[in-house]
Parts: sequence; structure tokens; C-alpha cells
Amino acid sequence: METVKISNAEEFDRFVYSHPKGHMMQTSAWGKVKKEWDWTGFICRDVSGAIKGVCAVLIRKIPMTPFKMMYAPRGPVCDLSDSDTVRELLTSAAQYGKKNGAYTFKIDTDTPYDNTAYIELLKSIGFSFKERGAGFDTIQARYIFRLDVAGKTPDEVKAGFHSKTRYNIGLSERKGVRIEIKGKEACKDFHDLMLITGARDNFATRDTSYFERIMDAFGDDARIYFAYYEDELLAGALDVHVGDKIWYVYGASSNSHRNLMPTYLVQWSMIKWAIEEGCSWYDFRGGYPDENNPLHGIFRFKQGFCPEYTEFMGEADMIMNKAGYAFVEKATAARKSVYKLRAKLRK
Repeated sequence: METVKISNAEEFDRFVYSHPKGHMMQTSAWGKVKKEWDWTGFICRDVSGAIKGVCAVLIRKIPMTPFKMMYAPRGPVCDLSDSDTVRELLTSAAQYGKKNGAYTFKIDTDTPYDNTAYIELLKSIGFSFKERGAGFDTIQARYIFRLDVAGKTPDEVKAGFHSKTRYNIGLSERKGVRIEIKGKEACKDFHDLMLITGARDNFATRDTSYFERIMDAFGDDARIYFAYYEDELLAGALDVHVGDKIWYVYGASSNSHRNLMPTYLVQWSMIKWAIEEGCSWYDFRGGYPDENNPLHGIFRFKQGFCPEYTEFMGEADMIMNKAGYAFVEKATAARKSVYKLRAKLRK
């Protein structure tokens, strides 16, 4: 099996960008963002030498443990019905993981939960699945809003929004909220907005350097959209364009002038970017369908733009060290309990 590193991943990336299953997290650019991890790409070719599938993996030591995890975020990228290619990519990656001391090989392929043929294939290779959950109990969200914009005009796309969402976009425009497109220079201001949002909604935030790495790694394919009212920054979002999709990666807003609905105008502006680029999909990423979850509002906000959501297959693990897997799972559960307690105490 052919492998590449970030320094020689040009052909690998071209395939990811061109393939319908291509994902931003399967690019070498994502490897640059995740600097604490070691990135490796696997390439499977047909008899003519053309690439028929790839899979990027990240491997790192779990903090405060002797164990390493290997993870293929949203991989592999190939025709998932091509069982030979899937098997070749994942078994080769698994061998690499074992050689490098991984206790598990974790994947969360970009495919619906009812793709039973693919899920059975993974089980035959040696993967096992967790129970279905209703929240962010996995590394990547299980429930995804992905808006179909292929071949549509802005008016056609907007017609599919909830009437209240369309009203809020119009209100923001009528009240004079304006949108500006920014680059890396805006990361500090975006981080400041994220701190405000994190404090308001009880979640931890990345530091400025993380957003700078995204902007550096993806270059012109990454944008920060800011919403202003009378020169005051009200809201912002960071999006990434790879292949036929644009992903809404992070969003934030201040506590000022929330009645002007700036977040709605930010989203609409980014959706129009996807339409302008001829994309097939605008990906809002995840949300919590559980109405009792304190962050269910994220789900309802996204649902206003995209009424239907997709449930992905979730996480699958090929366990390579049972003792290591059990230890890390228990430690992770304990850490989540502490976070939940701290969140309650902050209320």
C-alpha cells in the first residue's frame, strides 16, 4: 500500500477534492491544522495506476496515558460499495496503527446510518460500533445538516428555508447589518467572539492560533465572515471549501444587538458563496436533536435553513489493545462527568 505524508500529498489531495465523498478532514491541510497529531495518507490504485481510493489517518498519544489512538476522520474517500478498495485501505491503515502502537483505529465515515452493506463490511474487517446516541458523544457529530445547493439559484435555495429564517435574514438586511469577508488577519477578533459565545453557552473554545492554522492550511479555500452594525462586530463564522462542499466550521456572536439577527445574515452569505462556487452541498455540520440538551438551540437554528438532517453511521473502532481501550474509555467517561458538573456549577 502506498503512503504519503503532508510534504508529498498533492496527488492525494487532488483526489479528495475531486471525489463526491471528499471531505475537508481527509485533506493534508487538516493534518496541518491538527499539529498535535501525525498525519499519514494511504493510496489505493487500480491496474492502470489511477487512484481509486484514499484514506487519511491521524495518530497521537492520549494525554496522561501510555496509549495512542489512530483516527480516520470521515474516511475513507472512495466508492464505499467497492468492498475490495475499502478493505485494502482500512486493513493497510490498521497494520500501520498496530506498528505504531495504537490501541484502537477509529473511523466515522461520511455515510448514513442505514448504509447496512458498508456497515456490515466494516464489521467483517474487524470494526465494532457504539450504541446510537442523540448528542455529541462522538468526536464528530452524528446528526448532520447538509443543504443541497446543486444547480440552484439563491432564490431557489432560500425558498426552502423556514419562513421565520427568511424573515430574520430580511430583517437583518433592512436594519443595516453588513457582511465583510476576512482572512487570517481576523482570527484574533473571531477568537474574541468565540470566547463570548463559549461563556454564554458553556463550552470550551480554541485559541487564536488554531483558527490561524485553519486559515493558513486551507488558504483561499477558508474564509471568515463578519457581520457589523454601525462598525460594531456582532457575529462571525469560519467556513472551508473543499471540492463540491463548503463546511460551516465555527460560528460565534456577541451579546450585543442580537435582535438584529446577524447570525442569520452570516449564514446566508456563506450559503451564497457555496452557490457561487458551483458546490453541491453546504454543510452546517452537527446539532443536538434531543430537545432536553442545553445546546438544542443550535439544532433548531440550522434546521431553519435545512429542514432535513442526516444521521451518519457514527463511530466504529478496531480495537488493537483491549486493556488500553478499556482504560481510555473509562478515563474519557470520567472526564465528561467532570465537565458536566462544572457546567452545572457555572449556572
